[in-house]
Amino acid sequence: MNFKYVRIQGRELSYVTKQPKGIFAMCWRKIYDGVMEEADAELFKSINAWFEDNLPIPDVCQGGDQPVITYFKVENTAHMLEKLEPVMGLLNKYNHPYDMVYTNFVGEIVYEDEYQVAVKV
Repeated sequence: MNFKYVRIQGRELSYVTKQPKGIFAMCWRKIYDGVMEEADAELFKSINAWFEDNLPIPDVCQGGDQPVITYFKVENTAHMLEKLEPVMGLLNKYNHPYDMVYTNFVGEIVYEDEYQVAVKV
């Protein structure tokens, strides 16, 4: 079966969205809590910077009135998912559970670009 969307998410809920935290939030929490070793934190930060430079950040994701979560579009983001493999490796290293959720049904889309969608929660 072909899926249109994928989200890498944890099993703990975000305080803001009340939905499972995304991969970036999980790693930032490890850094803020002082759990992640400095070299690992630098690796994550470099990958995060690549995404900030290459993936549009939807306005609705920056403190809008309605909390949203994002999904990658499977068809257009194989290279981005490859970029995230070392980040998933970090989550594995620190025994932090996560899931890759593939779906065709994300809910109400409030933002869409070539690579991702943001949906209301």
